[in-house]
Amino acid sequence: MNERYGLREGQQVAAVILAGGLARRMDGQDKGLILLADQPMISYAINTLKPLVDSLIVNANRNREAYEDMGLPVIADSREGHLGPLSGLSSAIAALDSDYVFMCPCDSPFMESALFVDLITACVQADADIAVPHDGERLQPVFCVIHRRVEGSLNAFLDAGERKIDRWFEQHSVTTVKAAQYAESFRNINTEQERLAAETGI
Repeated sequence: MNERYGLREGQQVAAVILAGGLARRMDGQDKGLILLADQPMISYAINTLKPLVDSLIVNANRNREAYEDMGLPVIADSREGHLGPLSGLSSAIAALDSDYVFMCPCDSPFMESALFVDLITACVQADADIAVPHDGERLQPVFCVIHRRVEGSLNAFLDAGERKIDRWFEQHSVTTVKAAQYAESFRNINTEQERLAAETGI
């Protein structure tokens, strides 16, 4: 695996699937566990990523046992208050013994493995702190690969009360990956109507 991504001997890459949000537009349901074509929504991301990484974990702040039953370690945010994706990423870096960490949301069932491969390869080749995709219109920062050397700055950023991903990115060397061909990967499910529409594509 490591030779494929250009990693040096001994380096590892892990992934965290973010399932810690409040899902207000889904009436507060735990989106990762909502059924999509008879499968928990998070299972699509799990099935895509598991063959590609050395370690895979779930970031969830409720229903821990339900996620553990899927055979993956589960970590909660280490900070209170539902501070968003960066809080989940911070907890993941602390829990994982890997050089690179990919994060993605639990509610994007059409994510393609090639998106992950392009991001990790670009991050390694550029020796960047962060690799983030651009869908042709805007960045998609919740799908990114980071090098663990950013852990200190991430924690300082959160401790300062900040939470916006793009503001944190500005502190680091970022490589942008053209990803218009992966537009479906960024399609997420926020409402019951979107869930029903997505089932036609499964």
